[in-house]
Amino acid sequence: MAESDAAPTISKKCGPYISSITSHGINLVIRGLVLFFIGVFLALVLNLLQIQRNVTLFPPDVITSIFSSAWWVPPCCGTASAVIGLLYPCMDRHLGEPHKFKREWSSVMRCVAVFVGINHASAKVDFANNIQLSLTLAALSIGLWWTFDRSRSGFGLGIGIAFLATLVSQLLVYNGVYQYTSPDFLYVRSWLPCIFFAGGITVGNIGRQLAMYECKVIAEKSHQD
Repeated sequence: MAESDAAPTISKKCGPYISSITSHGINLVIRGLVLFFIGVFLALVLNLLQIQRNVTLFPPDVITSIFSSAWWVPPCCGTASAVIGLLYPCMDRHLGEPHKFKREWSSVMRCVAVFVGINHASAKVDFANNIQLSLTLAALSIGLWWTFDRSRSGFGLGIGIAFLATLVSQLLVYNGVYQYTSPDFLYVRSWLPCIFFAGGITVGNIGRQLAMYECKVIAEKSHQD
């Protein structure tokens, strides 16, 4: 009888990734590393699309050197991905609004696919003018939020991320780190905030999914207490 009582206690202490890991801090680091590498991978794929279409231009000597364009782009995007992916579930808990809409990996993967498609459209599809392209991408980005998120915290964080990321991009272009062809919004393209918004929603959904199992353990423990 004592053995049967002890079994549930052990299972409740186990973390969501490795059964021997019981520390919330270690689980947080694991989630951060997973999000970092996801961000690095997405940055490499999406930046390649932009460079192939000549939307983003880096200095020639930067591309050819071992410290290429891009050496700083993937780590920066990976770091941003880790921060955003950890921030979304943290904000949900802070607001007392746990996100339960479409909480499965198949939905998260579809969200990633739609985000890549939006980025691909910005680089490959030819529109009559930049306003038409920007409005189309804005509608697609909001559609992505409505289809896969629908939370107030997700929308608010997405807007904040889009604003900050666009500001950082403008500062980098202003200082000659890289440039956009045919900039029409100060130093960047007018559709860039739409890409950042969609990216924030996508990474936020990944972060929420990674945190879901740990949240279940915490919820069950607090309920029994």
